[in-house]
Amino acid sequence: MKKNILSVLGILVVFAMVLSACTPKAVETPAYPAAEQPTAAVVAPTAYPVEEVITIRVATDATWPPFEIVDETTKEIVGYDIDLFNAIGEKAGLKIEFINTPFDSLLSGMATCQFDAAISAITITEERAKQMLFSDPYINAGQIVVVQTSSAGINSKDDLAGKTVGAQLGTTGEMEAKAIANTTVKPYDTVDLAFLDLQNGQIDAVIADYPTALGFVGKSPDKIKVVGEVFTDESYGIAVCNNKPELVTRINDGLKKVVDEGVLVELEAKWLAAK
Repeated sequence: MKKNILSVLGILVVFAMVLSACTPKAVETPAYPAAEQPTAAVVAPTAYPVEEVITIRVATDATWPPFEIVDETTKEIVGYDIDLFNAIGEKAGLKIEFINTPFDSLLSGMATCQFDAAISAITITEERAKQMLFSDPYINAGQIVVVQTSSAGINSKDDLAGKTVGAQLGTTGEMEAKAIANTTVKPYDTVDLAFLDLQNGQIDAVIADYPTALGFVGKSPDKIKVVGEVFTDESYGIAVCNNKPELVTRINDGLKKVVDEGVLVELEAKWLAAK
């Protein structure tokens, strides 16, 4: 009898062990200190790995709206070019430090590699390409004539003989103005001063890049207007120090991506609305 009882008890113990083994245990969540809580990694498909991101010094002349100008409220440099390069930087693994400098200093600084790159409505020319590298073009920007709205005698660049024409120093606008016979060319350190003198009747016309001219006309359509057609075939590019071809490759890679994503169309709507 005792033997039978022991046998039964033995069976019950084994049965209990089997049930215990078959019952799923609660999964314990490991305790992490607040600073060590695991998080899901969010990586943009086109982003460079963090260790490959580089910082570059980018020159710009922030007196050239709507491409680059200092916001009076925030004191930050804003504009079409600034938004564009920031977008390129995100795609190309570039951390950008913008440096505001006059245009002639920008060009000389790029020729001597004082800056890594420059973006400032810079027209790609053969002469400049001898001193610095350029990205692929990002906008077409030929020259146009701007006059007062009350002007009736100037309808194109062919009517500028005998007139005083303003343009920014060192720009293709100044070059084109000097190429017109019998004109008096008045150079300005910044293009906004040229347009201010035009509005005040101090000069007869301004020659400037078409997108820039649109920006100024858009702000003062009751005072100034564009006349004639765009009379040069020019493109803006991002200038790069001539010993940094690998940077040109990165910039072109980022530029292609923002173009494919429609960023240029968005920037045109935001900054070139006068068009």
